[in-house]
Amino acid sequence: MSQEHKAEAPSSVRCKVITVSDTRIEQTDKSGKLMIDYLEKNHHSVTAYEIVKDQKADIERAIKHGIDQSDVDAILLNGGTGIAKRDVTIEVVEVLLDKKMPGFGEIFRILSYRDDIGSAAILSRATAGVIHNKAIFATPGSSGAVKLAMERLIIPELGHVMREINKDL
Repeated sequence: MSQEHKAEAPSSVRCKVITVSDTRIEQTDKSGKLMIDYLEKNHHSVTAYEIVKDQKADIERAIKHGIDQSDVDAILLNGGTGIAKRDVTIEVVEVLLDKKMPGFGEIFRILSYRDDIGSAAILSRATAGVIHNKAIFATPGSSGAVKLAMERLIIPELGHVMREINKDL
């Protein structure tokens, strides 16, 4: 990122965290808490957080609610990204996208392969993009995947992504 881009990128982004899980509750949502911790430690704010079942209607409602919230600039989901029949997060997100950021999923899988889970990375369907001028990131629900995505991709680029989304508004 150029110095000009760095100067114009917001240092704090208001985020909604959504955990997609049929079994987690707030007390057992390690990955959601990890996302929140990374955001807050890096001077971003979490203005909304919820856990939803791995059901298309529930995921879509949570995302659309985040889109409608004036205090949310970015939506971060974890969970429901696998290839099992019940994993539908990616199907919901991709239908809603105005613009895709294919590099997010591509680089996430490379890093996952190299630094985390090896060949099992082919099962990952992480994705990102823009919906109604808001950034959206969908990561697998494992704490290892969330840690990797937050440390290596989302935290380093979140301000830059928001600058690019908002520069023509």
